[in-house]
Amino acid sequence: MGYNKCFSADRVNEKPRTSISLAIPASNSVIVDRSSNDDARKTVDVNFDARSAMAAGVISYDSNDAIAVSTLRRFNELFGLLIYNRLCVAVAGCEQGAGGGGRSADTIRRVKVKMSSVSAQGVVERASAELSRRITGLGLRGRRRSPGVVERVASALCGPAAAAAVAPRVPRRRRPSPRPLVWSQFIMEERFLDKFFLYFTANERRILAQVCTKWRDLLYSSPRWWVGLVAALDCRELRSVSGCCLQRFYNTLVKREIKGVVLESASDEDIAEFIRQFSLSARHVQALSLKGCTITDRGLEAILDHLQVLFELELTGCNEITEAGLWACLTPRIVSLTLTDCINIADEAVGAVAQLLPSLYEFSLQAYHVTDAALGYFSPKQTASLSVLRLHSCWELTNHGVVNIVHSLPNLTVLSLSGCSKVTDEGVELLAENLPRLRSLDLSWCPRVTDNALEYIACDLNQLEELTLDRCVHITDIGVGYISTMQSLAALYLRWCSQLRDFGVQHLCGMRALQVLSLAGCPLLTSGGLSSLIQLRLLRELELTNCPGASPELFDYLHEHLPRCLIIE
Repeated sequence: MGYNKCFSADRVNEKPRTSISLAIPASNSVIVDRSSNDDARKTVDVNFDARSAMAAGVISYDSNDAIAVSTLRRFNELFGLLIYNRLCVAVAGCEQGAGGGGRSADTIRRVKVKMSSVSAQGVVERASAELSRRITGLGLRGRRRSPGVVERVASALCGPAAAAAVAPRVPRRRRPSPRPLVWSQFIMEERFLDKFFLYFTANERRILAQVCTKWRDLLYSSPRWWVGLVAALDCRELRSVSGCCLQRFYNTLVKREIKGVVLESASDEDIAEFIRQFSLSARHVQALSLKGCTITDRGLEAILDHLQVLFELELTGCNEITEAGLWACLTPRIVSLTLTDCINIADEAVGAVAQLLPSLYEFSLQAYHVTDAALGYFSPKQTASLSVLRLHSCWELTNHGVVNIVHSLPNLTVLSLSGCSKVTDEGVELLAENLPRLRSLDLSWCPRVTDNALEYIACDLNQLEELTLDRCVHITDIGVGYISTMQSLAALYLRWCSQLRDFGVQHLCGMRALQVLSLAGCPLLTSGGLSSLIQLRLLRELELTNCPGASPELFDYLHEHLPRCLIIE
């Protein structure tokens, strides 16, 4: 077994050429040729008898045609002196890895002289150490192709770039693709269900939890599926449920971290049972609504003392609760309070709210007996945080009450005087001049509001985004013309404005920022006037119910030209 070596770097005038050829007899013949521009001509010829090497125990083949190194000693004896010619192979590797960039003739000569000074014994020792480090452990790993002898030698002597240059092109075995899951497997796979449940609301997931125990357990395991969901409990039905079942039900509320609870038709006894069975509610319930309950001041005080993190309270139709009870049980934690249809609530209740809730942000009141004096309890210092005030159907409220509002609550951003029938244009003028931060104003069911009030609104409330004028029967096209100049307005409600005509609708077409418009119940509008609404390109919701002039052809026309708008017919 022998090998021939030829090196020449003197004929620099000829066309540079670099070639590496390895001839392996028998069936394992591989010839690799790499040529590129350089400053010299280099040739390395190596003849290696594979069958003799196999007989000597140098290499062997396994069942997967992967080369396994068995003896490094004989291997180093055969290829140790190739270290002397490393320069030649390194040039080819550098040309392959650096895109054809070569070395100068001077550099080649310097490297040759340096490597010539190394003794043959040192060359063999270094070759042995380097090959041992680089080749040990190679072979078949997993399903990856094992590098061949040529690649291993090139990698050990010249680095990965040269190995890539001489690597034979072997077709890769394609890994068989896994069998796709069928639908019956998908609906039980947690990763799929995690994405599947995202397409439903919290209320719809409540129904999905009843499909099977797998879905129920998965939905109940994470509170993120129940954000915003409120538990509505009818106490009349809960009275017939056994204690263990009731306890299990309350445990599901804790597991889902339900933050809001509605109790309907509750008595003082029901409140006591709720506190006993749902003891963990003290740390979870943040919003409580009592509707149509017969609880007294004692029951209200008991549940408010129990709920330590409560900050939102609603009392609707609780006729047994008195003003004295509110004075006794309201806590400073509450930031949102709603009092609706409680017959014992009057001016003193508003006084309790103003005095006991310094952090109040939102206050909604529907009380028929509240007068202007009730709003005098508010002061800028005590209610500096109050931003939302809704006064519904306060029939006794007049412009004097409006004066108290604008002087005591200058930070209001949302104001509703719906059903305050004694408020006139002068009261609206006071609001427009003194509440410049208003974003939403509701004057529905105020029959004394006319076009003059709309002029005040258009001139002074430059930041208004939502305006509700339902059942303002004295509003005409002139008032709508004033409103059309408000470029910030995004939502406008003109339901049952009986004097509104097509000319007023033409004014509305200039409100390019309008997104929500309601003209329901306007009897004088025709299809011709309503068809001009297609100019409102940003419109997202249009309500035209109970409009005699709206025809099926009009709705087809609007659907065609406003494809992104929800049209309520």
